[in-house]
Amino acid sequence: MDYCCERTKDPNAVLDYGFDWTAWLDGDTISASSWAVSTGITKDSDSKTTTTTTIWLSGGTNGRNYEATNSIQTAAGRKTDRTMLIKVREQ
Repeated sequence: MDYCCERTKDPNAVLDYGFDWTAWLDGDTISASSWAVSTGITKDSDSKTTTTTTIWLSGGTNGRNYEATNSIQTAAGRKTDRTMLIKVREQ
């Protein structure tokens, strides 16, 4: 799988991650957003604006990698997704 980006997270941290879709939207706006995460890491909450999406993650096992995939739909009806790799490492 091709990841759009990689992030590192401590297993005890609760952190926000997200995407700024502004350039891709080219004037369109986000009307819906959903997140899917690998088993073993916890999605605490998520939110969106008309151009950005955010997920809050907690947990994970030290030394393991997890995926967080954001799927969006726009006001014009376009649909796409991006996947980031979350590397859980003791810090």
